[in-house]
Amino acid sequence: MIYNLRHLTTYTYGSVVSFSHCALRLLPRNGPGQYVYESKLIIEPTPAQIRERTCFFQNRISVLTIETPHRELRVEALSTVEIKRDPVPMAALSPSWEVIREASFNISSMQFDSPAHFIHPSRFVPRFDPATLYARQSFTPGRPVLEAAIDLMGRIRREFKYDPKATVVSTPLAQAFEQRSGVCQDFAHIMIAGLRGLGLPASYISGYIRTIPPEGQPRLEGADATHAWVSLWCGAQWGWVGLDPTNDILIGDDHIILAVGRDYDDISPVDGIILSSGDQKIEVEVDVIPVLK
Repeated sequence: MIYNLRHLTTYTYGSVVSFSHCALRLLPRNGPGQYVYESKLIIEPTPAQIRERTCFFQNRISVLTIETPHRELRVEALSTVEIKRDPVPMAALSPSWEVIREASFNISSMQFDSPAHFIHPSRFVPRFDPATLYARQSFTPGRPVLEAAIDLMGRIRREFKYDPKATVVSTPLAQAFEQRSGVCQDFAHIMIAGLRGLGLPASYISGYIRTIPPEGQPRLEGADATHAWVSLWCGAQWGWVGLDPTNDILIGDDHIILAVGRDYDDISPVDGIILSSGDQKIEVEVDVIPVLK
């Protein structure tokens, strides 16, 4: 499947911004089952300088400086991406989760995709015993690791309520867990906390998912949104497998990866500093448009 992606972020400021220095993670990356044909950024006002680099985890980062005084900043990312992922083998055939736990603690590689980077607590996914106990209900002794993870994913989908008003970006994992509500970022963090608490390597993935409108209704522009899910290391033979607890599905050709990290803090779409006073308003529009099967 080939997709055209459009991600528009508009910042409106309460007073004039005289200087802005930002790091953007809005350009998708190449990887297994994913190839980026082209991508570009359109930024208004035009930056005085912009450069692209890759971080340790191989995410694309655009670093820019804007010196033109402005009260509105528009950042538009346009990309064309092909997704063709191999089907995941039967979950029941995956190794037991205890075997994967032991293997993960014996990893010597420190490459960017090594499981060693995704075992320990991180800023947004601290050690949280209630999440570990919650996950343990799915990870019974000897159970295949992917089968257990799919069971955990399904329980989160059934027992947690998707509510965009329940949390914000900075809401602690513990709060989202206790209130049993939040958004895809919260559900991914909760699942990762449970997996890591059991000694299983799990990473945080940001990206997009194609949305399909009800039959007979047109697709609405800007109706898509950024998304987040989990990738679990299932051993050297099986590698990393993506799981989407918000929708209770394995990652397939409807998911487009933007960035990979330990949690949201590693891969926030936009961060930086501005010189200004007053409030700011943010509007985001995302379009994921299939153009060719």
